[in-house]
Amino acid sequence: MAASGAFYVTTPIYYVNDQPHIGHAYTTLACDALARFMRLDGRTVRFLTGTDEHGQKVEKAAAETGLDPQAFTDKVSRHFRDLAAAMNFSHDDFIRTTEERHKVSVRAIWQRLVASGDIYLDKYAGWYSVRDEAFYGESELVDGKAPTGAPVEWVEEPSYFFRLSAWQDRLLQLYRERPDFVLPATRMNEVTSFVKGGLQDLSVSRTTFAWGVPVPGDPAHVVYVWLDALTNYISALGFPDTEGELYRTFWPADFHVVGKDILRFHAVYWPAFLMSAGLEPPRRVFAHGWWTVEGQKMSKSLGNVVSPFTLIERYGLDQTRYFLLREIAFGNDGDFSHAAMVRRINHDLANDYGNLAQRVLSMIAKNCGGSVPEPGPLTDADEALLEAAQALLPKLRTAMAEIASHRALELIWEICGAANRYVDAQAPWTLRRTDPARMATVLWVLADTVRRLALLTQPYLPGSSTRLLDLLAIPAAERSFAAWDIPLRPGTALPAPSGVFPRHGEPDAA
Repeated sequence: MAASGAFYVTTPIYYVNDQPHIGHAYTTLACDALARFMRLDGRTVRFLTGTDEHGQKVEKAAAETGLDPQAFTDKVSRHFRDLAAAMNFSHDDFIRTTEERHKVSVRAIWQRLVASGDIYLDKYAGWYSVRDEAFYGESELVDGKAPTGAPVEWVEEPSYFFRLSAWQDRLLQLYRERPDFVLPATRMNEVTSFVKGGLQDLSVSRTTFAWGVPVPGDPAHVVYVWLDALTNYISALGFPDTEGELYRTFWPADFHVVGKDILRFHAVYWPAFLMSAGLEPPRRVFAHGWWTVEGQKMSKSLGNVVSPFTLIERYGLDQTRYFLLREIAFGNDGDFSHAAMVRRINHDLANDYGNLAQRVLSMIAKNCGGSVPEPGPLTDADEALLEAAQALLPKLRTAMAEIASHRALELIWEICGAANRYVDAQAPWTLRRTDPARMATVLWVLADTVRRLALLTQPYLPGSSTRLLDLLAIPAAERSFAAWDIPLRPGTALPAPSGVFPRHGEPDAA
């Protein structure tokens, strides 16, 4: 049964100090597939992405290019908008932390934290990583660096603090009451362990640079970039207007999807800020893994940063989307290689899915007058394939409830395999001569199976799936999951068949 109601999914907002790479594309793609799936399943969806444009790191990067910070962020933020367009992302909003609507929201949440008694003025002295925009305790340093490998510097300055220590027990209670608050489960264990280890009050303002939202009532301070950035999830819903339609409809978020490196900010700091401000925490935070490239960490110094724009140009858009979603279990680390991508394109897309659709539609065009054939009585083999295809949708609902696009695609491809085996076993090219009526039934069973596959691949392969649905002459009104059980109508004229997934040559040197 379809889920109902509102659904809100967010990406992290991306830091505008560099060009987007496949890691950025991957996170937003996972959210895009989830948002598209939920829309097709009848949900009212809000899908948010955007850019994080304040902080010392951005101020430094802007200075290095000779631009003022606003001009710099205007330029680099555009790269992320271009990525969203290139990847065919279906986001409903793109938030920038330099927008006035966001600054209003940051000031409002700060004032709520002050009113709650959880903000106080003191002095910060400790280790700070500009690259991570994060504070680290002495015990967290590894060989004099942050746990991420980033350099740290000793900082001493006046600072406002948030009483994070006061929220330890309430955070642990939240985790007990909602054991799926952080996914996958291994990440929940990490978060719980971190909080049980004891929380220190958090510095939430800086005075040594100016590129940020000034602290209300004390403009010598700017709001700590993470308190600023995290607030984007509600500023995009119109906060502080908690009675507005967007906020009332979509908050709390169903999923914040983030990289594992920023899980602490989302699963510890953010719910504490929200609860202190008298607001609900998000429902779930999902932390995914990182991509390596040919077994090596992606880095500019190694020259192996993979551009999603390059992949799209070289392999195609849906091919790129498919590889990133299918290659690794979402939540795990994974490795990118051009050889693996070509294998996926040729084996999964061209051979399994594309060849199935092409064979079926070509046989209908040649042997059934280019129209959907009229099925006769169904055999056990027919029923088995139709029932297996019919059972896919509830299985995908279960997978996508945990953002498991890789699992959803595995399930879809199991039916691709079953349909290809059915073609070989039924041999409609032989039936054309020996039993044309039976051939028509077999081709109808196959075509309706392809219809269901095309419906289900829309979240992951939107362009290719649209082409397949066009080739099946599926009306626009019958392309959501509400039309799951509306079979192909015999006699419907079909356009001339054409290939959807071309094969790719052997990979060149990366």
